[in-house]
Amino acid sequence: IRVVPIARGLVNPWSIAFTDANTMLVTERSGRLRVVRDGTLLPQPAWEAPAPPRGTDALHFVAVHPDFASNRFVYISYPKYEEPRGSTLAIARGTFDGTTLTGVRDIFVADVWETGGNLAGRLLFGRDRMLYVTVGDRDRLCCIGKDDNSLRMKAQQLDNHAGKTLRLRDDGSVPPDNPFVGRPGAKPEIFTYGH
Repeated sequence: IRVVPIARGLVNPWSIAFTDANTMLVTERSGRLRVVRDGTLLPQPAWEAPAPPRGTDALHFVAVHPDFASNRFVYISYPKYEEPRGSTLAIARGTFDGTTLTGVRDIFVADVWETGGNLAGRLLFGRDRMLYVTVGDRDRLCCIGKDDNSLRMKAQQLDNHAGKTLRLRDDGSVPPDNPFVGRPGAKPEIFTYGH
């Protein structure tokens, strides 16, 4: 087990991914993707997420492709804002050149538009080389004293991405062997639901 200290100067770190034995990418909730090499924080961010409209968190998780050594692909999840719909979870992919993430573009945008609530956004490549993404339940009513679980119940429905684990190919497309592919009214990206 290797213990790696987090470099000084990081602001509210959220997620870490190693690109090699000496380099890690760290997401900051403020929206910056930072590079720590040999325990030292590089001065310039590798990438910055679009600024949120209300000062909320702007960058969630980071993951590297299983073939990172050859393709240099890095994946990030972040809140995507659009008025008047609110926000949703977006997954973007870019190429890391050692200091900068370039060619960043959305490869997937979840169908969970809301004005608040948990987005989650955990990213993980499985042994099957598919990208697994968690999506929060988007329940903006849970913490304001209302006894209303209507938003949480979306996690039990297959026509949206709220409260689900999604399974995607590395380009954001749907694997043909996902459990709900071809089922009428179901989002084909869904792998598990009810979370």
